[in-house]
Amino acid sequence: MPHPLPDVDDPEAAEAAGAAEAAEDIETFEEFSGADATFAAVFRQALRRRGLPLERIRDHLRAQQISVSLATLSHWQRGRSQPEKTQSLRAVDALEPLLDLPTGALRSLLGPHRPRGGVRPPDPAAARGVFGEDSDVEQALGDAFAHFNAGLRALTVQETVCLDERRAIRETSVTTVVQAVHDGVDHLGVVHFLDSPKAGTVALSAPGRPAPRIRFLEELGCVAADIPLGRRLARTETAVIAYTLRAEGGVSWQHERRVTVPLRAYLLHVRFHPEAVPTRCWGYRRERIGADPSRRHRTALDDFHTTHLMPTRCVSGVYGIEWTWPD
Repeated sequence: MPHPLPDVDDPEAAEAAGAAEAAEDIETFEEFSGADATFAAVFRQALRRRGLPLERIRDHLRAQQISVSLATLSHWQRGRSQPEKTQSLRAVDALEPLLDLPTGALRSLLGPHRPRGGVRPPDPAAARGVFGEDSDVEQALGDAFAHFNAGLRALTVQETVCLDERRAIRETSVTTVVQAVHDGVDHLGVVHFLDSPKAGTVALSAPGRPAPRIRFLEELGCVAADIPLGRRLARTETAVIAYTLRAEGGVSWQHERRVTVPLRAYLLHVRFHPEAVPTRCWGYRRERIGADPSRRHRTALDDFHTTHLMPTRCVSGVYGIEWTWPD
């Protein structure tokens, strides 16, 4: 709650008001904290007490030249990740007065990072080698980027991309086989970037599973979701996940997948609408986002207006199919 302003002409009143404010902040913190208090719990409860939505928090930080995405703030309050980078720690310091918490209250709950699952967090260098520094994926995930799907390894991926008569990708269906690299993994995280998506048209469904909670980040043109596996996997166990992403967007010229670890198999199948058939298609592989294709070859269109790419060896890199329209 806001604190009354003391009379500036009365130093004793100002000092008393300051002491009362500090005491109230401490009481607020002690109300939330305890022997088992976590950063996520205190942050979440402080947000609830102050009635502040995450959008307000983000805007407050932006006003102080501190950039933290809504996805990162959401991960903090849910305990999916905790502030680690310099920019994130600056944000924590700036949030304490806004949330009526004593100075250092949130910082004191961070301590050393403890990775989920009892294993050391993966080195994100391999992903950054494909995505690049400060990539759109890292911006979408925030601090959770370093631990994104840390407990899983993709073995095979098959995806079918369907375009509509307006030359836009309308539907992407993915089936992937994943293997747990440690005990206790229970969900798969996915991030998809779309071509000028229209707000309110994005939907992701996984047959036979509860509807995943999706996060549409309009400023990045992407959608992120956590898809439940159905049970907690033990180390080396595998799971099959199928899901479909639907959205209305702008004209598409390509579709690609970023592969950060080698896959046993990857199949990309593109289906064009009979009223919107491209003149030519090429399959390609790039070492990383933004690099020129190191391998590029024509892919044929069949009588059903489909083409596909299936590399014999799927090492890390960027794989895709691009096409040209008649005009």
